[in-house]
Amino acid sequence: MQSAEPRIASLVPSITELLLALGLGPWMVARTGFCIHPAADVAAIPKVGGTKDVNLDKLRRLAPSHVIVNPDENRRETAEALKAFVPELIVAHPQGPEDNLVLLDQMLQHFGHLPGVQARAEPLRSDLQASLERCRQQAWPGERVLYLIWREPWMTVARDTYIARMLAEVGWQTWPEQLGGDTGAARYPQLRGDEPWLQQIDRVLLSSEPYSFDANHLPLAQALCPQARVQLVDGELLSWYGPRAGQGLDLLRRLAGERAQGVQVSRPAKTG
Repeated sequence: MQSAEPRIASLVPSITELLLALGLGPWMVARTGFCIHPAADVAAIPKVGGTKDVNLDKLRRLAPSHVIVNPDENRRETAEALKAFVPELIVAHPQGPEDNLVLLDQMLQHFGHLPGVQARAEPLRSDLQASLERCRQQAWPGERVLYLIWREPWMTVARDTYIARMLAEVGWQTWPEQLGGDTGAARYPQLRGDEPWLQQIDRVLLSSEPYSFDANHLPLAQALCPQARVQLVDGELLSWYGPRAGQGLDLLRRLAGERAQGVQVSRPAKTG
């Protein structure tokens, strides 16, 4: 039976943003320090540590009825500990852009009875579907892409991650040719930097998170993949679930449509 007055804690930054977009702020009692969007709304919600180092004692005192976790963002032991005092533990794990529709339905299943939530969900659903259709209504030339999320060591994404599946919507195939499974370190492979296939990469994307790549890193990435076009991209648009997914697809569609020659530098303005 659904509680009329849930007490919601989100330990996933992108889902915190989604909950607030659905108008659930009045029922939110906890978030992580990485839940930063939208700034004006999250400021009123108590922080309970980071995504990987949740302050369980503080969270327990806030008495949430629902806690939302994600296998990529949060540790398994955290989720197991939460089961001891949280009535509803919600595990959300989108694997690709279309799964945002499933995520939306999941949130509505738990909170759709609250005032205004269903109405706010509809434009979010429509916007994502429209962005997906804009990507899929044209044929894209294939590109080999290296999406970098860290350096020292260089780290990238496996082909079965949410990010890789976002890129696939515009015909971009991530390298290395590796699957990472549902959870674990294999989802984010480390590179030595001398792999032969690096010479064949068409495009390198330097993400703004979790490592904050900037223009100083462009030459390093160019040396790693001499034949590639190198670009800085907003990692929140390409890796966050929820309201940013449609924006991320539109960004990819624009980048894939560029026909300029040589190295391109593209960093979209932050939103939210």
